[in-house]
This record gives sequence, structure tokens and C-alpha cells, in this order.
Amino acid sequence: MAQAMAPAEIRALARLLDELDYYQLLEVPADAPTSGVKKAYYGLTRKFHPDRSRRLDDDTREAARKVARRIAEAYAVLRDPRKRKAYDEQRSAANGTPRIQLVEAEARTQRQGIEETLGSTPNGRRFFALARSEIDRGNLEAAHRNIKMALTFEPGNDFFRQKLSDVQEALRPAR
Repeated sequence: MAQAMAPAEIRALARLLDELDYYQLLEVPADAPTSGVKKAYYGLTRKFHPDRSRRLDDDTREAARKVARRIAEAYAVLRDPRKRKAYDEQRSAANGTPRIQLVEAEARTQRQGIEETLGSTPNGRRFFALARSEIDRGNLEAAHRNIKMALTFEPGNDFFRQKLSDVQEALRPAR
């Protein structure tokens, strides 16, 4: 079972929360795999579980709850690859911003998903929309050409590459 923290340590950690980034809070390196983040999270949740603090004074119990909420927030961001990427980008751009609001992370994730599936450049979006309409019509050759054009404008778009692969597979003659 996880070792209990002294009440003074809990209160001190609660005061430091705004200065700690998610990696520091979970006590993992920035390049830790998701499994390492999960292991750290579960270890810390045992330390700050409400049952552990039920006998503490009100201030310390509230500090433990505050720490537990921040640990859950950190885990929610670091376990999701898209949220983690957005957090890391914000953290490096702002020279170590310790937190990212979950709503902001969700918005970034959604924006990245839309850009990935619809395109992030005007021409990439245009050619991919043409490709999708050709797929709907059953004209896979035209769809193939349009996806290749979309990829010239967005060569790093994995979704476009996957769709190109799908169309190429459908164009192969049945064996």
C-alpha cells in the first residue's frame, strides 16, 4: 500500500500546485510512456484517496482533495496523445507553463482532428472534398488523383495518406 504523506507535506504540495507542471506532479519524465504515466497516476491516487485523508483536519483534507483533482487533471491530459502533444507544445512555447485547461486541450484536440480529416490548407481541403465527392459517385480514379493533389499541399496529413491507401486498395483488381 502507498505510504501516507504527512499533513504538512500535503499542505505544502497543495501550495506548490500552480508551480508544478503535470510531469513534475506525476513525478515522471517528459518522455515517459503512457504506461509510466498510468503507473505514476495510480500510485499517487492511492496516496491522496479520500479514505486516506478522512481523519485529517479540514484544511489538510481540502488540500488533499485539491492535489487529487490536479493529479486527475494531469493524468487526463498526459494519457491522451493529442492532449499531451497540445500540452507539450503550450509548455515549450510558454517556457514551462505548468497547466493546460482541459477545455482548451479538448478544443485543440478537436481542431487538430478537424484539420486532419478535412485538411489544414485551403487547397488541401478543396482537393480532398473533391476526392470525397468522387468516392461517393464511385469514380475511384478521380478520387485517387484528387487525394494525391491534396497530399501535395499537405504531405504530412496521415488521414489523407490513409484514404489514398484505401482508394488504391479498392482500385486493385480482385484476385
